[in-house]
Amino acid sequence: MALSTSMEKAMNDQINAEFESAYLYLGMAAWLESANFPGFAQWMRAQAQEETEHAMKFFEHIVERGGTPTLTAIKAPPKSWQSPLAAFQASYKHEQYISGRINKLMDMAVKAKDYASQSLLQWFIDEQVEEEASVDEIVQKLKMVKGSAGSLLMFDHKLGKRGKE
Repeated sequence: MALSTSMEKAMNDQINAEFESAYLYLGMAAWLESANFPGFAQWMRAQAQEETEHAMKFFEHIVERGGTPTLTAIKAPPKSWQSPLAAFQASYKHEQYISGRINKLMDMAVKAKDYASQSLLQWFIDEQVEEEASVDEIVQKLKMVKGSAGSLLMFDHKLGKRGKE
């Protein structure tokens, strides 16, 4: 079954949102590097790579269903945050936004009885639960170490192992 025009457009919009997510996390990584938090920066770089992979899942789904992926401009991310905590709080809020977008896509797929898209989107729904939980855990830990430079540096070191296991 071919992808409907409306679902193709919505998924193309999601490709853009996923690439914007990657760009946001690269912006966070750049700032964290400049603020001497290489571990947090590594975590954000790994997150950016994951978001690119998400965009490509939508890209491939559109192609497999006979559609045409359409790439549009990506807005520039902020250049700085007040602290690592502020960056991860912004990341958490962004993941909630992406979850909402995925849920709306699922609503469209259910309404259209587009079972192939529902299958793909169920993977994303499950992934977003993990994404939100992961970032929220970091936010909560950063709140705990607030004011403790040693703890902050230890946590930075720990998060730097992501993608290097």
